[in-house]
Amino acid sequence: MLQVSYIRENREKVLERLTLKNFKQPELVDEIIELDEDRRKTQTQLDEVSAKSNSIAKQIGDLMRQGQKEQAESLKAETPVLKEQAKTLADKLASLEESLQSKIVLLPNLPHSSVPKGSTPEENETIFEHGEKPLLSANALPHWELAAKYDIIDFELGNKIAGAGFPVYKGKGAKLQRALINFFLDNAEAEGYREMQPPIVVNEASGFGTGQLPDKEGQMYHVGIDNLYLIPTAEVPITNLYRDVIVKEEELPIKNCAYTPCFRREAGSYGAHVRGLNRLHQFDKVEIVQIAQPEKSYEVLERMSAYVQSLLQKLELPYRVLRLCGGDMSFASALTYDMETWCAAQGRWLEVSSVSNFETFQSNRLKLRFKGKEGKTQLAHTLNGSALALPRIVATLLENNQTEAGIKIPAALVPYTKFEWIN
Repeated sequence: MLQVSYIRENREKVLERLTLKNFKQPELVDEIIELDEDRRKTQTQLDEVSAKSNSIAKQIGDLMRQGQKEQAESLKAETPVLKEQAKTLADKLASLEESLQSKIVLLPNLPHSSVPKGSTPEENETIFEHGEKPLLSANALPHWELAAKYDIIDFELGNKIAGAGFPVYKGKGAKLQRALINFFLDNAEAEGYREMQPPIVVNEASGFGTGQLPDKEGQMYHVGIDNLYLIPTAEVPITNLYRDVIVKEEELPIKNCAYTPCFRREAGSYGAHVRGLNRLHQFDKVEIVQIAQPEKSYEVLERMSAYVQSLLQKLELPYRVLRLCGGDMSFASALTYDMETWCAAQGRWLEVSSVSNFETFQSNRLKLRFKGKEGKTQLAHTLNGSALALPRIVATLLENNQTEAGIKIPAALVPYTKFEWIN
């Protein structure tokens, strides 16, 4: 959530940056400024009435102590009028604050100055590419056919149990999942992240705190009877650990990671690009989350990006890094890097990680602050990234490493899988 003071003091810049994010309701900015002006005036009036009421109460006390009862009773006659004025102003203030809140939460985060213009994924900027794309034989299979051939993932069985997008992993497929999770968690620990195991359901306040609500309720699974949401990513519970918390500056950066299953409705997704593991409703992911000082958060973002890339390099996967354009970024992000692996049998790039800096957008909602050495309290910056999401990593590993003898497991994973081949 943007800060009202920043919007008020930087109207033109806010409008310019929102245009870059293809925001369709620029009139909201002026509505917010007008509401804030009215709110501040009302607050001033309420403060004046309260001050006058307090002053009269003190005068009445002084007069009573001096035995000047008549004058005290005369002043008391003003008290009901002031109380009514205060109640009217307090009600107006509450209404204005509610209206202001309902509008400001509709504004997305402002994109960083380095974010390129654009409205579609095709306009994202490729900033780095690593590795050689493998050359496969003419009879190479996509991962969903490999999964059936080696009996390691059963999409139809998952469809029977739950529906499309809920695969069943079997045998070496299940072991590969577990191996990747442990591989990612061990690497995160070596990078200084503390492992957490959070709930996989969250309440509305948590969804609001990280920006999923009210923006993405249609994409989240809702447990109606309890008013809870299945998490779309561990970012939500891990970041919310620090809701309404003031941390010490010397504790920063705070680095946490977590493995969780993730749940996304993916409403409206269809076509060949969602086949197999390309897009699921339930999937496994290891998430990294950092809380950082504002002046250091973009250095932290670059280190997080480099760390995710190191995982892809260890898995011997060709990949590229994209800087997302304004129109392809999430509601809450100020700058996002996507990492995509080349899936050889499909002949296409698949997104396997997003690493984002949210600046103060989440922390303002969360009331997540830190106290500096001078004692000043300010909002922290929050960042997160997939490190990594499993489905498309598995898809790429299966397709790129297929041979006549079977599917070769990358050397870095063998200590975790305890096997070198799927055959």
